[in-house]
Amino acid sequence: MLKVRSLESGYNKLRVLKSVSLHVNPGEIVGIIGANGAGKTTLLNTIAGVIKPWSGEILFNGAPLSGITAHKVVGRGCVLVPEGRLLFAPMTVEENLVLGAYTQFQKRAGAEVKTQLGLVFELFPILKQRSGQLAGTLSGGEQQMLAIGRALMAKPAFIMLDEPSMGLAPLVVKEILATISRLRDGGSTILVVEQNSKAVLGIADRGYVMETGSIVLEGTARELLNNTEVQRAYLGKDYQKINE
Repeated sequence: MLKVRSLESGYNKLRVLKSVSLHVNPGEIVGIIGANGAGKTTLLNTIAGVIKPWSGEILFNGAPLSGITAHKVVGRGCVLVPEGRLLFAPMTVEENLVLGAYTQFQKRAGAEVKTQLGLVFELFPILKQRSGQLAGTLSGGEQQMLAIGRALMAKPAFIMLDEPSMGLAPLVVKEILATISRLRDGGSTILVVEQNSKAVLGIADRGYVMETGSIVLEGTARELLNNTEVQRAYLGKDYQKINE
């Protein structure tokens, strides 16, 4: 579904991505792990059209995405749930969700928007209860649910999530990860960037490790979980002891 080949990108004269290549097959959850500053967010933003690529190729369902504006990327069925959620805090939950469907309104698909809103409320019942509440007053977990729900309003086939567990309590993280798995089971294809490496590899089919703007390792989730270097660098001493 997604193919990235020799992608380079950055900010002004600062090169961040250095010949990055990866792929995501239909129906997969693929995780990207790495330390702060590895280039993970820049990669997602470049795929999403927020940052213009310097060189390389991004193909989505065989068609090029390189250089296409962000709203056209969304229109093709590829959406990004950004780091930090970036909700419209002074607006209600429902208003935030409806804004996520702007590409559907462009297609004059108002009836489908209502249907999609119902599906989001089924996935996140708490959002239906909070539909008239201002987004800025939600808990961190509820805000993350709203950010995912807003992305789903565009009826995407491919969803990218940037640090979905950031700042959340462990029980909430578990719920968000379970939701991501349910989305995959429902037919979505998902690319997840996470510093919580153990968590994302626990639900992913495959994964990539990024360091200083480059992909340095790839494999199945199990292979990465069992890799000594990955355990030492990203999974922590406790994980190593459990597996010794």
